Amino acid sequence: MSRSLKKGPYIDSRLLEKISKLAPGEKTAIKTWSRRSTISPEMVGMTFAVHNGKDFISVIVREEMVGHRLGEFSPTKKFVRHGGKIQKEAEKPKK
Repeated sequence: MSRSLKKGPYIDSRLLEKISKLAPGEKTAIKTWSRRSTISPEMVGMTFAVHNGKDFISVIVREEMVGHRLGEFSPTKKFVRHGGKIQKEAEKPKK
């Protein structure tokens, strides 16, 4: 379910402070745990280090990302391929 249009997009207040303190041309990554924050147009071109529960994943914000959440670009689960033992044998290079 999406957020009400009346309320507007949610951006963490501490994250907004960090964005405003950062100089426009600076290339440092902003560390954040706020995966629920919506990406706004002011964030385009900035680099964020978004926490996924274990590590910080670097996310460079582009124009296409505006309106999405920061957490969408920092996956929390590692994909382990399907198939198991039989699939691994089939993928082995043959000599």
